[in-house]
This record gives sequence, C-alpha cells and structure tokens, in this order.
Amino acid sequence: MADIAQDGAPLISGRLSSLQDHVWRDGFLAAATWFLAAAISHFLPDVVVWGDTEAFALLTAIGGAVFLALAFAVPRLADKLRTLVHYGPWFVAIGIWLAVWELTTAKLGWLPKPFFSPPQGLLHVYLTDWDRLLICIAYTGRLWILGFSSGILAGFVAGVALGWSKRFAYWGMPILKLIGPVPASAWIPCTFFIFPSTFHASIFLVALASGIPVAILTAAGVGQVNKSFYDVARTLGASNRYLIFKVAVPASLPNVFVGLFMGLYYSFAVLVVAEMLGAKYGLGWYLQFNTAYSAYANVYAALIIMALICAGLVKLLFIVRERLLGWQKGII
Repeated sequence: MADIAQDGAPLISGRLSSLQDHVWRDGFLAAATWFLAAAISHFLPDVVVWGDTEAFALLTAIGGAVFLALAFAVPRLADKLRTLVHYGPWFVAIGIWLAVWELTTAKLGWLPKPFFSPPQGLLHVYLTDWDRLLICIAYTGRLWILGFSSGILAGFVAGVALGWSKRFAYWGMPILKLIGPVPASAWIPCTFFIFPSTFHASIFLVALASGIPVAILTAAGVGQVNKSFYDVARTLGASNRYLIFKVAVPASLPNVFVGLFMGLYYSFAVLVVAEMLGAKYGLGWYLQFNTAYSAYANVYAALIIMALICAGLVKLLFIVRERLLGWQKGII
C-alpha cells in the first residue's frame, strides 16, 4: 500500500501542476470572492432596506462570471493580458472587500446608517442621481482645467526665471517661500476683494495650490543643471535663449514632473474649498450640499468619482513623463 501511495503522489502532483498551467489562479479566486459578495447580497436579509440590492447582487455575479471565464482564458492569452495578470491579487482583494462591506453594513448593521452606506447605496446614487453628477463633473472639470493649467504655466515660467536669474531669485524666492506654506484656503478673504466674481476667485485658489510646487521644483531643477553643459554650449556659440530652452529646461524636466504631480494632488484638495465660494454645481458643492443633509451615500459616491478622476489624471501624467523623458533611460 505504501508503494502504491508513493507511486500515486507524482501523478497527483503532476495533475495539480497541469491544472495550474491551464487555470489563472487569481482569476479563479476573484470569481469566488465576487460570487460570495453576490450571494451575501441576495440571500441574506437587510437590517435596513436599501435600494438596488438586487442590482448590486446581479452586477457582482456578472463580475464573478467574467473572472471565471478569464481564469480559463488568461493562460492561453498570457502575453496579451499581462496587465490583467499583474492586477490579479487586487481583483481578489476587491471581491473580499465588497463581501465584508456588504456584510458589515446592510446585513449585520455593525456600521450603521446614515454614517455608513453599503455598496448598493452608492449604486443607487449613481442610478438615480447620475444626471446631477454629470453636471457637477463638468463644472468641476472646467474649474480644474482653468485653474490647474494657468497655475502650472505661471509656476513653470516663474520657476525657470528663479533658477536662471540670480537677481530674480534674490527678490522672488523669499516671497515664494513666504506664501508657499500658507494654505490656499487662507487667501479666501483676499480673493473676494481682488477678483470680480467667485468663479475667478476659485480659479485663483486652484492655480495657487498647483503653481507653487511647480515653481519651487522647477527652480531647483534649473539651478542644479551641470554648469559644464552651459560651458560646452557657449563654446559652440549658443545664446542665452538657447541655453534656457535647449539646455536648462530639458535637464530640469524630472524636477518639473515631480512638481506637476504634487500640484495635481494639491489642486484636487483645494477644489472642495474653491467650490465653497458661491458655486451652484461641482463635485465640491455636491459634497457640501449632501453632507449638510446627512446624505452620506451621495458623499461617498462623489468621493469615489473624484478619486477615480484624480487617479486617471495621474496615470496620464505618468504616460506623458515616460514619453518626454524616454531619452533618460539608461542615464539616470
């Protein structure tokens, strides 16, 4: 009997290895967790009645079915789906999170209403208030584009001037260091007096929050350029304009992008404050309006939208950085 068991062990091990080769393990586990979330949502009763519970159960079940299909398809298409495979553990974690979230809020009530909302509460907001959310996204997008673009443009120009000109840095850098640590929201009383409308004041706040880190890091990048680069260019007859745009600016781009990333995050942090200034729409206004009425499901829904938009913009900025700084690969 012992000999039979020993002979069968390699066979079982080989079958398990073959099964792993034909099934994407993370996809299979993700399917299991998403099906678990769907089962909890559908079969267990709600402590407090929430809208669209069955819709959430259906969506999670569909998600589980998709991952189950991918579990068998990915091994055959591994080369084309590397990104999907890379995020496999995250899909499993999201399924576990949805199941725990559903269980602790809607089913057991450990996290009570209205302070906490189950996932179907957020789904209900997206299904019933989508038109207002779209309008708010459009208003916030307009404010952010105008404020962020003007802020980084002014910050970049100021940063190049501060890093290049010692005279400009003598007067400008102390002022920048003085206003830099001050939160953008502290300038609200001044903006009411300076700007003709609350919308222009909001643009200024976003521009200020995003422009200061760009200016400081651009100035640091220009100031750190190797002086031998300038000497070589001058021996070849380069003018100051050529030195700035062809030597200083390209060499300082790594610092500039660090400032852009910081400015991007700061601009989103200021958006909520900026839209307090008499805004009629916008995600910041939406957050404040629903917080006043304790509609926290709407608040969480808007926060998720803002997080996704910010994450998408960060990803886009990474892509732009890789394109512009591709020449530095293998150098730094």
